[in-house]
Amino acid sequence: MEQHVPSRPGGPDRSLRVAVVLLVAVSGGVEAVSFLALDKVFAGVMTSNLALLGMAAGRSQAAGARAALPALGGFAAGLLAVALLTRRCAAHADRWPGRVVLVLGADALLLAVGAQAWGAAGGTPDPTTRDALQCGAALVMGSQSAAMVAAGRAAAPTTYLTGTLATFITRGVGTGRPGVWVPLRLAGLIAGAALSAGLLERARAWAALPPVLLTLAAVAAACVPLLRPGPPASDTR
Repeated sequence: MEQHVPSRPGGPDRSLRVAVVLLVAVSGGVEAVSFLALDKVFAGVMTSNLALLGMAAGRSQAAGARAALPALGGFAAGLLAVALLTRRCAAHADRWPGRVVLVLGADALLLAVGAQAWGAAGGTPDPTTRDALQCGAALVMGSQSAAMVAAGRAAAPTTYLTGTLATFITRGVGTGRPGVWVPLRLAGLIAGAALSAGLLERARAWAALPPVLLTLAAVAAACVPLLRPGPPASDTR
């Protein structure tokens, strides 16, 4: 029986790199809906939300502070829940632990529930529903972030790319060894945001659907290494 060989020795399987690009596109789509349609805050960029919170406090604008709190709380809850669930996961070089894939499947389900609520409201939810959607979107982004940490070297950041861009320029372009996957992730972020933003303009009720489909595609890609012949996967150390 032919044994699977990773796409690069000691590196992640190619299908996992594709999954990461898809998850980055998910982040772009979620951020587009979050910022453009849910109180001008971000679902996954907590640096910006903390700055917005500080600016609101400095200007004595309670409404601005209230808008950032659901995102901060949801993101923290997602991080904590997944950190507890995956704390005994063993990181592998060529596949993601089963629990990480299950977390992403749960994220797809949560995004689907949010998309249904968004669509039922015609893309214009009332303030209470808007806060719930903001919190839920941030929870998914926190969950996704924690899942990628648990996946270890076989994954990469998907919700914040400032460090990714800086590393790519200094260690990739700067040393003459640029790779293709970081530019693909950056392009994925732009494409995901552009898709959902375009739908907000032209078919508002469908704007929350692309992140659902992209997450499902990422889960499918992440399952490819688990289905190939090889040593049995273990989630415990």
